[in-house]
Amino acid sequence: MSSAILRLAFLVVVAVGTVAQTEIPCARTYTVRPGDTCDAIAADQGVSSWRRPIPAPSTKIARISFRVRQVICLQRVCLDCNDVHVVAAGDTCTSIADEAGITVPTLEANNPNIAANCDIRAGQVLCVAQSL
Repeated sequence: MSSAILRLAFLVVVAVGTVAQTEIPCARTYTVRPGDTCDAIAADQGVSSWRRPIPAPSTKIARISFRVRQVICLQRVCLDCNDVHVVAAGDTCTSIADEAGITVPTLEANNPNIAANCDIRAGQVLCVAQSL
């Protein structure tokens, strides 16, 4: 019985590893400059910061640390948002959604990192598209 469980666990690990290695085409890249941060790059380039830029062409999403002159993937084909809002002091999910002409549930769906309690901070870049 335990060998069957071990075989199943091995198959799950192999399957997950295979899915994780699937390459999603990069729609746009960016070369890191001195002083860049995720939010600064996202605001400057007009992309949502919740979909963390990752080194191109890798699709592994792990701890992000940029190096100057590193090429990162800003957008994945059919997966990213171009309509963004940089959170300012005093912004709320309701005010951001109203300004963008979307509902708060759409804002939350576009930005799963803010959760249902509207956990936002100044400088954060949110996706405010009608749909993804």
